[in-house]
Amino acid sequence: MIRKATLEEIDKILHITRACAVYMIEKNIYQWNEFYPNKQAFLKDINRNELYVLELENSIIGCIIISTFMDEEYIPISWLTPNTNNIFIHRLAIHPNQQGKGYAQQLMQFAEDFAKKNQYTSVRLDTFSQNSRNQKFYEQRGYKRLGEIFFPKQSQYPFYCYELVL
Repeated sequence: MIRKATLEEIDKILHITRACAVYMIEKNIYQWNEFYPNKQAFLKDINRNELYVLELENSIIGCIIISTFMDEEYIPISWLTPNTNNIFIHRLAIHPNQQGKGYAQQLMQFAEDFAKKNQYTSVRLDTFSQNSRNQKFYEQRGYKRLGEIFFPKQSQYPFYCYELVL
């Protein structure tokens, strides 16, 4: 079941994202670290009603942010659609012991269905340039890679921006 997260669940969500960070670092993917994702980011997501969780047998195993807010880092990108009616995906995470079972696909389908139902023009996101698994994941869903941005607190390497026109 996918539903909106509550404030009381932030520690459970952080447990998942920290487990994902450790799992990625073990694979030499330095995408998430002690600075990101953090509690402040998830508090802001909850206050904006943008944080969703995936529950399996009454246990949270994943999360996704579905936002209408465009970060300033995205401004230089030549998007496929105007910057007026878009959804932005952030912090998609599935606990490592539940990965490879289609749960990330479920969260992305939920986000895309949400965007279509609410008549958004496109879905946008970024993913780490050193994470080829994520790039393939989004490209197989029809996302087009458009450019790169940098988050210096996370990595010296770029993040690739993607867009799916609905």
